[in-house]
Amino acid sequence: MSSNDYSPSSGGTASVRLTRRSALMAYLAIMGPGLVVMLADTDAGSLITAAQSGAQWGYTLLSAQVILIPIVFMVQELTIRLGVVTGKGHGELIESHFGRGWAWLSVSTLVVACAGAIVCEMSGIAGVGLMWGIPMWASTGAVTLFLVIMVLTGSYLRVERIAIGVGLFELVFLVTMFMSSPDPSQVMAGLKNFPVSDSNYLFLVAANIGAVVMPWMIFYQQSAVVDKGLTVEHLRHSRIDTAVGSVITQLVMIAMLVTTAATLWANQEGGVDLNTVEQISDAITPHLGYDAGRILFSLGIVGASLVAAIVVSLTAAWGMGEITGYRRSLGDGVKQAPWFYVVYAVVLVIGVSVVLSGANLIDVNIFVQVLNALLLPVVLGFLVLLSQRALPEPYRLKGRYAVVVWSVTGVMCALGVYSGIAGLFQS
Repeated sequence: MSSNDYSPSSGGTASVRLTRRSALMAYLAIMGPGLVVMLADTDAGSLITAAQSGAQWGYTLLSAQVILIPIVFMVQELTIRLGVVTGKGHGELIESHFGRGWAWLSVSTLVVACAGAIVCEMSGIAGVGLMWGIPMWASTGAVTLFLVIMVLTGSYLRVERIAIGVGLFELVFLVTMFMSSPDPSQVMAGLKNFPVSDSNYLFLVAANIGAVVMPWMIFYQQSAVVDKGLTVEHLRHSRIDTAVGSVITQLVMIAMLVTTAATLWANQEGGVDLNTVEQISDAITPHLGYDAGRILFSLGIVGASLVAAIVVSLTAAWGMGEITGYRRSLGDGVKQAPWFYVVYAVVLVIGVSVVLSGANLIDVNIFVQVLNALLLPVVLGFLVLLSQRALPEPYRLKGRYAVVVWSVTGVMCALGVYSGIAGLFQS
């Protein structure tokens, strides 16, 4: 065959392979912020909320977990759109378009949410430590030291890779779900049952909403895409990154709910009220063996807690920097950005202090998720408004999709606030 000959089949196949490989490499280079924030979304508090939901109400909250998949993607897609198009963080945009007072209100809700979240992460670490006979001060202290050293010695990309690596341990709960052998008839019955007249059920509805759409997720992902240097040309792959993460995070939540429903609720009339992390572990160990079950459960909870602790503490430091103006990039050292690292460390210390105070960790985790739901009107309100005001015409939220987004966020806010207040005052 001469050099001028051409084979459509061989050339076309090679071209397709090259195109697919190029697309994969492009995705792998850009992926990270979406996957990290979604792995962090399924943190210790979220997993405990899912476990409590399954143990107390069986499969009745399973449909909510499925419905929340497109909702959490919708919210975070607006976040990455704002980040890659404007190149600014969430707090910066609020200050630019609504004024400093509103920016401080938004960042204040962020700090409250971050403080609550770090308590959840440290409680997860402490709970696993107690399972293995490790004192709370030792487990939480070791994790705090690891997180500080990681940030002091790493760039954003290094931190991102560490977060993804430890976060993927959460996938162990998919294994426990299948090994728990849920009854299909009970699952179907639960999907059709919505006991909304019960305040305790409404309380967990609010907790599950707050466990999926959290204020710090919006701030983190927008700051992360800016810190990573992503631009408009990376928008498509960033959306894929977020979509993959949205599915993974809800699959993990579903897995935890189904596991406890199949092992605890199905065998106890009226459900079970969980009080310790070890009780959740006990729901898993019968199916994997005592030692293997405890090890896998520990890896899953520690992975979820670590990735979320990384995200939450960074978010607080980024968010405060956007309003106060201090340097806030992971590429800056301690000498150039001292306040960034101070805020990062203070958030970790707050989490450890609350955990060591002796509070009921399960109750604290559930309350934090309800608090997240109560904060949704402020968080989602600014997000949707910015998507219409801060973006240039081609990327602005408009048309039918704008109506859908406004409707969904409105329902989410109303349901979260109503369920949370009803549960708090009646439970």
